[in-house]
Amino acid sequence: MKKLISFTALCMAIFVAFCTAASAQNPEKQPTPEELAATETEHLENALKLEDWQVFYVDSTLQHDFAALEAELKEMQAAKVGNYDMYRDIQDKWMEQIDNSFKKWFTPAQWKKYLKMGAGKSQKEREKRRAKIAKANKEISE
Repeated sequence: MKKLISFTALCMAIFVAFCTAASAQNPEKQPTPEELAATETEHLENALKLEDWQVFYVDSTLQHDFAALEAELKEMQAAKVGNYDMYRDIQDKWMEQIDNSFKKWFTPAQWKKYLKMGAGKSQKEREKRRAKIAKANKEISE
């Protein structure tokens, strides 16, 4: 189980590093969103024992959302945005979208296992960031 959690964390770390990498790096060495989606789909298929139809939806979701995430991050890089929090907000938005999609397709047992694999911790971290931003915005408006 620890290996599974470690692998999931590694996959997410690789994805974050890929998305926030400087444009000066060699693009041939960076995995494409399609490669990342295929790797993560295979991992989830094996870990959660997904049905064929679930694998299709997971792969489709990851293919689309990883590509959209990459496009938004590249747009931010092109605009020379230097605020790391803005990049993290975009990543949070797309990871939340992925989790919402997965919740529709996973059985309750698969969803519970998915959360235990690290997604639950990620959701809590995103919620803490949202609460912190909401608190800061409230203080500003007062």
